[in-house]
Amino acid sequence: MSLGTGRPIVAIPGPSPTPERVLAAMHRPSPDIYAAELGEVNRKLMDGLKRLAGTRANVAPYIGNGHAAWQAANANLFSRGDRALVIASGHFGRSWAEYTRAQGVDVDVLDFGEAPPDANRLADRLSQDRDGRITAVMVCQTDTASSAVADIPALRAAMGDHPALLVVDAIASLGCSPMFMDEWGVDVLISASQKGLMSVPGTCFVWFSDRAARRGRTDNFAPYWDWTIRANATELWQFWGGTAPVQQVFGLTEALAMLEKEGLEAVWARHARLARATWAAFDAWGAKGGADGARIAMNVADPDRRAHSVTAARVPGADALRAWLSREAGVVLGVGLGAADPANALRVAHMGHLNTATHLGVLASMDAGMQALDLPHGPGAVEAAVQVIALENVSKLA
Repeated sequence: MSLGTGRPIVAIPGPSPTPERVLAAMHRPSPDIYAAELGEVNRKLMDGLKRLAGTRANVAPYIGNGHAAWQAANANLFSRGDRALVIASGHFGRSWAEYTRAQGVDVDVLDFGEAPPDANRLADRLSQDRDGRITAVMVCQTDTASSAVADIPALRAAMGDHPALLVVDAIASLGCSPMFMDEWGVDVLISASQKGLMSVPGTCFVWFSDRAARRGRTDNFAPYWDWTIRANATELWQFWGGTAPVQQVFGLTEALAMLEKEGLEAVWARHARLARATWAAFDAWGAKGGADGARIAMNVADPDRRAHSVTAARVPGADALRAWLSREAGVVLGVGLGAADPANALRVAHMGHLNTATHLGVLASMDAGMQALDLPHGPGAVEAAVQVIALENVSKLA
């Protein structure tokens, strides 16, 4: 008999669970989109998005997913034949490079496989660009497929006095990990609604510095993607390039209110704590391998370079485990996207609207599945995760 008859837990790296408060805020009929009240709600939302990104510069909202944000940024940044350098640490970095290349940009890729970027290699690469042809350096703060994290301040420092803009994809990190766009020298930031922002898919955002704005119109330009109109809008339709996604505006406003009430530092600490609990469980599972020597291992060895929003791992029998969890426990894990052996890889999300009880339930269900399927794994994973939570809370009380 299936045990998965309760409310499902979807632990995939986006869309993340949407809070009931956000869904309730969205569940209303569309008001007069020309009324001053809705325009004021939208302006406050834009201000909140700037605070979330750590910037006083500009933000342009779009209807679309993260790929739409890529397109918007590219349309405003590049003319055909411009050169970009993409730092890739997984599937999404390489996908972003291909997407940019398809828009007529000459793209070089500094590929680190599934590992976090090395700032020294970036410095070496830029030192070879003596003519300053590279227009922008592009990097995912967190590559959702590999769970590798880029050290954005280190990469900015490695760029030195090279004139390239620093463009950061924070789709899988914003609202989960620190982002100080202005302080870190980020020129363009990209994110979307469905991960750390705890909202439904369908809206995305591009924050850009005044330095990036001074690049002016490109030959990839199209009026719909023009970030200047949106960032300097005075009317609601100008922000969104036409009819506003009204229910999304209400939902995002509620989501940002929840984040700000918790406090961004507390939000970041919660994600870090749940990530460390996850890593403790994986360390315990990986202590014992199978007869063939294969064992469970996280994709990123260095804890300082692992995402706080998602953990990618090699798990012998991952596909069977994912199927068991979905069928018997009502838990859905992410596929091994971009992994060399996807049938033996998976991803566990710990992002957005998530608390300790829910996530410990995911880890305990995984442990039960490994036991039920007789997958090679070490003991004590749940206890190790619980200990992380318990000890961190004890330290707060001390």
